[in-house]
Amino acid sequence: MHAMARAFTGILVALLILISSPATAIELRQIVAGLSSPVFVANAGDGSRRLFVVEQPGTIKVLQPGASVPTTFLDIQARVLSSGERGLLGLAFHPLYGSNGRFFVFYTRTPDGTIVIAEYRVSNNPNVSGTSETVLLQIPHGSFANHNGGMLAFGPGGYLYAGIGDGGSGNDPQNNAQNIESLLGKLLRINVDQSNAAAGTPYTSPTGNPFLNAPGRDEIFAYGLRNPWRFSFDRQTSQLWIGDVGQGAREEVNTPVVAGMNFGWRVYEGFVCTNVDTALCGNSYTRPLFDYAHSGGRCSLTGGYVYRGTANTLPQGLYVYGDFCSGELFAWDSNSQSVLLATGRDVSSFGEDEEGELYVVSNSGRISRIVGSGCSVLAFPSTTRLDASAGTFTVQVQTSSGCAWSASSDSPWISFPSGTSGSGNGTLTVAVSKYYRHLWARTGSLTVGGQTFEIVQGRQR
Repeated sequence: MHAMARAFTGILVALLILISSPATAIELRQIVAGLSSPVFVANAGDGSRRLFVVEQPGTIKVLQPGASVPTTFLDIQARVLSSGERGLLGLAFHPLYGSNGRFFVFYTRTPDGTIVIAEYRVSNNPNVSGTSETVLLQIPHGSFANHNGGMLAFGPGGYLYAGIGDGGSGNDPQNNAQNIESLLGKLLRINVDQSNAAAGTPYTSPTGNPFLNAPGRDEIFAYGLRNPWRFSFDRQTSQLWIGDVGQGAREEVNTPVVAGMNFGWRVYEGFVCTNVDTALCGNSYTRPLFDYAHSGGRCSLTGGYVYRGTANTLPQGLYVYGDFCSGELFAWDSNSQSVLLATGRDVSSFGEDEEGELYVVSNSGRISRIVGSGCSVLAFPSTTRLDASAGTFTVQVQTSSGCAWSASSDSPWISFPSGTSGSGNGTLTVAVSKYYRHLWARTGSLTVGGQTFEIVQGRQR
């Protein structure tokens, strides 16, 4: 038995560490900085390999291949109310943008915060937009400033999808997400290639929308969402992935998504009943694929993309997403969540280029590409048994000289007395605090160099 464990008396606690496979080594390569609150980056799908950056105050910048200084593509700051969670929030290019020049934006309107989804067209200059606007949808959102949603994307059939937040405040006080007569708290789907003369709209609602010609709004595709800030379609399978930002406890990812699904907000946050509408907690809502707790500095999910890049920076089919507060980049491999990289940045969004490579947007002004680091990190925790009075153990880290690594945990009872990062080979010290409720095991996770270990602290007989 370990010498430390022999020194203790009474109930022993086992610390079991289950090792995951070595992580994919990545880093962020900055491509542009000095932006004004960027919230999204996209490509036009026109073969130009340009990137288009959405800045929250109301501008879209265009970055040419290989350039580091963007130019202004569209400026609608005079139309946009920008502060907090409001602003110019989304951008989607028509699937035939290369021939028709059509693109669509999502913004909150000055002075009242109404959500606007509008169409613009490129000018005769391919790097400058025209100024004429066609408004498709106006969704009142004046009661509260938060939970606007903001994502636009074209999906199967060439239909435009839009993610709309629940209207703001906490616990959806107007119960918008469950109200099918409201467009708040919903995922919308519309056909922008047909107008509806009878309804007076420059779009139609596709057949298959669950409330078409029935009680409820025709535009709704799915509902029961809190703040679907970012969603995406797998460019290979067309499967839809929604990152729905949680409130005070859980963050969730929903997939697959089909017409008519109700994801349960405000009754459920992730897999947990909120007790706002206690009598409804047993109802059959669609549960998320997975969720995670607010711990270790995590507090706001940023939905991402399924990796399909041509450079094979990451394994094909890996879903990549992040947390705005902790700055971590995560991967979901169809079974579990792992940390790809602790960036130390506010991860406000992700984006894809024409080759399917992924980009990370930081609201503080930077956009970076995810690239392979050439660093492979291996972590080897010691075999340690600790009693309930606490203790420490070490993790040996092996990697090439100059390769940086970091550690994190989602559990408040796990800490790092000697720091959380290093470079090259090193030793990480991990502390476990005193455990009072010996009759139950408790679990947490430890991530070192992108490898995640499950930690179980519980009673030993």
